[in-house]
Amino acid sequence: MSIQPFEIAIPEEALTDLRERLERTRWPVEIGDNSQWQMGTNLGYLRELVAYWQTSYDWRAREREMNTLPQFRTEIDGVPIHFVHAKGKGPNPVPLIINHGWPWTWWDMRKIIGPLSDPASYAGDPADSFDVICPSLPGYGFSSPLKTPGIHFTQAGDLYVKLMDQLGYDKFGTQGGDIGAAVSTMLGHRHADRVLGVHVHLLIPLGGQQPAPEDFEEHELAGGAKMMDYYNTGSGYMHIQRTKPQTISYAMHDSPVGLAAWLVEKRRDWADTGGEVESVWTKDELLDNVMLYWLTETYLSAALYYYNPGQGAGIAGDFINQDQPMVTVPTGVMQFKGDVWNLPRKWADRVYNVQSWKVEERGGHFAPAEKPDLIVSDLREFFRRFR
Repeated sequence: MSIQPFEIAIPEEALTDLRERLERTRWPVEIGDNSQWQMGTNLGYLRELVAYWQTSYDWRAREREMNTLPQFRTEIDGVPIHFVHAKGKGPNPVPLIINHGWPWTWWDMRKIIGPLSDPASYAGDPADSFDVICPSLPGYGFSSPLKTPGIHFTQAGDLYVKLMDQLGYDKFGTQGGDIGAAVSTMLGHRHADRVLGVHVHLLIPLGGQQPAPEDFEEHELAGGAKMMDYYNTGSGYMHIQRTKPQTISYAMHDSPVGLAAWLVEKRRDWADTGGEVESVWTKDELLDNVMLYWLTETYLSAALYYYNPGQGAGIAGDFINQDQPMVTVPTGVMQFKGDVWNLPRKWADRVYNVQSWKVEERGGHFAPAEKPDLIVSDLREFFRRFR
């Protein structure tokens, strides 16, 4: 399939169906104190958000804003791929794939696309421009419907190399966080001959390469403790999506309020919100994310990224018995103390050819949306060596 321009145009009947479902919501009770969201999404806040959804949120306005970005679709090996392709405005743009994670979408990357592709319009130097390629992960958003089983970040990276071939790019850089960091890591590992550099803003243990206690310096212990707390109290979604994603998908595909509860909790807990979700996100931003999952019916195909690696060698298979570092291309690492964890430098040096290392005091899991200026600045600095 050739590359075709793409514009979002959700049928009105889909929006009518959504309104009717919201009106018919059967609300649960909240038993006991859940003021700090300790049992999950707070009932009072979700009612407030849904009331806004029904009376004030304007999908058509948001759709028009999304359509200001140059979007395209293609099909590679039977897999639909939606992507933004923003050509760089500068003398020598570096091609750069930026990768989102779960429960994100490509729209979470919008605040860095303009400054990266057109730095002069954002008080930057045109010499730092990038050709920005921002795909929706296969099975996410408009990279759907996904009918090919077994897709996860290794396959996504392989598909992206073929996408770059279609776009005429031989060499390129890559950036990502969450699952997007895994995609970028696998690109650097499997396609080192094509990748100029890897930049990640979350380090993910891959292939059994978990950090050991002795890997942590004293100033890194808080990041390790936060990771253990996350596994103990905040990773239930992962176990469900890793083991029985089909079962919960019936609720997620049938109830927009249920889907919102599932996604908004992560926006509160994983971003650097201090427990106040709207200290980082507007209601429109929260609902944009929910809508992009709801309207494309992609909860299940996105959740399968947790299930598929467990069905075979998956994550571990690509890294078993590999020399160290396992990503030999130059790597830039940013970590944000508001994220769900920070991993130690000693561990990172075993996995990556780390050439740049920064730990930021503020910002969390969704750094391109939370702290876009920091991400953009570090990407410009890191990739200057390849110009």
